[in-house]
Amino acid sequence: MTVMLLQPQTIARFRRKRLTAMAVPVVIIAYFTYIFVAFDMAGLADRVSVENARTLVSDIYSYKTHVARDNRTGDVIVSIEGERKGEYPQGSAPDWVTLGDDTVIDLGAGHVVTFGAQVTYDVPGYGRIVTTPGSSGVNAVLPAGDLPDWISASKNRISVTTDAGRVTVTRNRAEVFRYALGWELFFFTLDSPYYGLSLGEVTSRAFTGEAGAIWDAFWSNKMWRHGDVAWALVETILMAFLGTFGAAIVALPLGFLAAKNFTPLGSLRFVARRLFDFLRGVDGLIWTIVLSRAYGPGPLTGALAILLTDTGSFGKMFSEALENVDDKQIEGITSTGAKPLQRYRFGVIPQITPILLSQVLYYLESNTRSATIIGAITGGGIGLLLTQAIITQKDWEEVTYYIVLIIVMVMMMDTFSGWLRRKLIKGKEGGH
Repeated sequence: MTVMLLQPQTIARFRRKRLTAMAVPVVIIAYFTYIFVAFDMAGLADRVSVENARTLVSDIYSYKTHVARDNRTGDVIVSIEGERKGEYPQGSAPDWVTLGDDTVIDLGAGHVVTFGAQVTYDVPGYGRIVTTPGSSGVNAVLPAGDLPDWISASKNRISVTTDAGRVTVTRNRAEVFRYALGWELFFFTLDSPYYGLSLGEVTSRAFTGEAGAIWDAFWSNKMWRHGDVAWALVETILMAFLGTFGAAIVALPLGFLAAKNFTPLGSLRFVARRLFDFLRGVDGLIWTIVLSRAYGPGPLTGALAILLTDTGSFGKMFSEALENVDDKQIEGITSTGAKPLQRYRFGVIPQITPILLSQVLYYLESNTRSATIIGAITGGGIGLLLTQAIITQKDWEEVTYYIVLIIVMVMMMDTFSGWLRRKLIKGKEGGH
């Protein structure tokens, strides 16, 4: 039996590896413990508002009809989402609203609200809520018993929220919100002659010479602004296209300066590489803020921000690709008596073209998403419309509409760039 004695150096090496293997999990556990404490993960459940989340989700796939009464004048306005562009003509209303000296609003399932000298709300299973708005505030008479959690009452305001809708009464105003499924007025607004027509009726009119008028009514929809949204999508794509391909054009000659096999002078290579580090080290959003102060808001500012950031990224990738070119192909071109520019054109560019195109097209796809955020800052593209809809507390079905369009746009750009890469780099299937 042979006994092998380990050298002291080998034993020390094993000990170091064992300590490292034990230390790595300890560091990871300590890091996650710090995150858990620093971000107060234990209190996350207490900060979550399920009611707000439920309201937000329901707003995505539903709309609300807003019935409002001015308690000073008695005027009643009925509108979709409470917007002036969605107001019903004076004297008209949905069939569940009966206008008159006393306006009766039937929310369904026995829930009835009446606007008059008093604002009453009959709630099945609870009773009648009677409110009298006046100069001293809102005097509310509620059924006997404890105040339910779905009623919020104070001296100047009372709010009742049920599954049928929401009723709010203040000193000067009484409001009813009734929710329904769908995106109302998505195709035609209330003042359009095509509002309320079925798909068959609209199609029939289109084939009888009204196709242009129908399209114009849809495209110029004042509520959903389909024409403005389409142009915003075009602006977003233009920002990504100009910024990406502009960066590629600028970065290619600079890439030769940073490649050691094309620029022997080390100081020149150093300057070019540090320039690339600087350009890509500053995030595109920072460039956007800086350039917006110089050039003002607009899509051009967003395109320039993408151009600067991508010039740094492309310059680094292009220079690395140039350093890995095959010298034999260049020597073959040189042997024909070709000049330096001709050697680059026929000996270098064909070798790096697949890499260049692949990277540029990938960045074009990625920058389409980035242009959405950049557009929100520079005041252009679909990002601006999305930000305005969120900041101004607009209806979340409109926010959802923009998000869906952004996703579709990104998917289309992904498909297009993939198809273009196959055509330009691999060629047609079976071709050479």
